[in-house]
Amino acid sequence: MQDKTIAEMIKEIQEQYNIVGRDGELRKALAAKLANRHILLEGDVGVGKTTLAHAIASYFTQDLERVDGDERYSSAKLVGHFDPPMVIEKGYSWDSFVTGPLTKAMQQGAILFLNELNRMPEGTQNVLLGAMDEGTIIIPKLGDVSAKEGFFIISAMNPAELVATTPLSEALRDRFVWIRLQYQSEEEEQNIVSVRTGIKDEKIVKMAVKIIRQTRDWPDLRRGSSIRGAIDLAAIVRFLEVNDMESWIDGSIMALATKVELEDGVESLIEDVIKSIVVSTFKDTDFF
Repeated sequence: MQDKTIAEMIKEIQEQYNIVGRDGELRKALAAKLANRHILLEGDVGVGKTTLAHAIASYFTQDLERVDGDERYSSAKLVGHFDPPMVIEKGYSWDSFVTGPLTKAMQQGAILFLNELNRMPEGTQNVLLGAMDEGTIIIPKLGDVSAKEGFFIISAMNPAELVATTPLSEALRDRFVWIRLQYQSEEEEQNIVSVRTGIKDEKIVKMAVKIIRQTRDWPDLRRGSSIRGAIDLAAIVRFLEVNDMESWIDGSIMALATKVELEDGVESLIEDVIKSIVVSTFKDTDFF
């Protein structure tokens, strides 16, 4: 890798893993990886944080240990724990220890991907401090575990203002370098939909993207749709009557009702809000 420029590496990753755009984010992530600085990716649901993490791991031919965080994810799950029946049989040893993803990644020199890090309890988050600072954790009754070369952490989190998130401690944030992922341009989102669905009809692709982009600024919605909404909508509507408004309304409700959230106080049904968005979007085009 060292004999390649970052620009060459970006192009290879985009080609190998079907990543559309994201030149700036890939440039930053590659610089951090080469400098061995743990990465914190922040962005809305569906902007591609997981895709980026997997692409980096695959490109550097490293195993990836994935953790999906929630408020019940304990430090024992992250590090590992002793299995009581095995302890009775073999005592406190590695044979009776169930290795957690952090310990496994350190032992293998792998990448640890922590998805939704800020949904984990603060006590679980803080287990990472020693691994990030000295590359060492201490497991009671077993001793020190030192990270092999290549051990690296990529964490992803949704914006802190979302419900059910736990603010990262100052100490933990200080040990990451930070990259924000935002929604991509309209043209890039169209390319993503085309690549992911295989749809060549530009009218379908463009309209699906226009509809989901409208959801992000719609006053009745607290959260708009990610690009997944356009992918699902385009995939569905091509099997309906494309030149029929009702088909677009039905497809949009199916694709988007699970991906958007109503603003507090809005009494309208989610399907009525989505229908209004679709009708409004078509008024601004000459699709038919």
